[in-house]
Parts: sequence; structure tokens; C-alpha cells
Amino acid sequence: MRRTAVVVFISGMSLVLSLSAMAAGGGSGGGSGGGAGGGGAETTNPDPDFRAGMAAVHKNDWQQVVISMTAYTARDPNNADAWNELGHAHRLLGNMDASLNEYAKALKINPKHRDAHEYLGEAYLQMGDLARAEQELKTLDSLCFLPCEQYTDLKGEIAKYRSKQAKAGT
Repeated sequence: MRRTAVVVFISGMSLVLSLSAMAAGGGSGGGSGGGAGGGGAETTNPDPDFRAGMAAVHKNDWQQVVISMTAYTARDPNNADAWNELGHAHRLLGNMDASLNEYAKALKINPKHRDAHEYLGEAYLQMGDLARAEQELKTLDSLCFLPCEQYTDLKGEIAKYRSKQAKAGT
């Protein structure tokens, strides 16, 4: 967990606010509707398929993520984190239609799911759609009170994309 302290000065007095945010997104996003967008759900979700899917994410075993999360979402179709990870795995396997469909399901459950917005932006870049990736970056900017990991990561991916495009002369 990452903690951020914010100091606010009010009429000569200072107030320190401690904001806690899960490194991956600020909330579990799991189970019946999800939270703010990823992180932590893997330790609180007891389902064996969900846990196997998250273990596979950590191993970059995208085919196993698809197998485990597909089984899990069949039983719990209201888990935004599971749909997001399923979309993530499909994107990295090159299955863009499935990926976009699963990100849409995650965002329908939780429109503020920061990980899904980040990964959707990366999917758009993979498809060559810079404008839509930038729209996801704007969405993340509005969702993050302070700069968040998802915003920073997508901004970096957009910069890399632009640099590649400039070098290619497009």
C-alpha cells in the first residue's frame, strides 16, 4: 500500500491528510460491483479460480489468466477486476475484440475502474488509435485526485507511442 500525505494550510494552521491508496488502483474493485479500480482483491477474494487467475497475472501466464478468469466470471459476472484482468490477458494475447468487450464489461460494472481505463487506453494504442487512448488519459486525470499510477503509466505509454510514430515519420 502506498501512502501520500497532503499538507493543507488554513489560516496559519496546517492540517495533514494521509491518503492511502492501493498501488494498483485504490480499491478492490472485486465482488458484486467492484471498488475504485484494482489492487488488493487478490488477497481478499477467496475464490480459487480468481486467485489462480491473479497468480497467473503475476507470472505473465496470459493463457492461464484467460482460463481461470473465464471460469470465475461465469460464476460471478459482477466482478470488475476479473473482467479487467480477462481483458488485459486477451489484449496481451492479441485478441483485441475480446479484450475491448471485457474492458467494457468491467467499466459497465465500475465506470471509475482506473486499471480498466489504463488498459483500455493501452489497447487503443496497440490498435493505433491515439485519440481514444488520449481520451482514456483524460478520464484517468478526472478520476485521480492526485496523479495516480494508472495515469502516469498510460501517459508514459502515449509518449512512447508518439516517439515511435515520430521516428517512423507518420
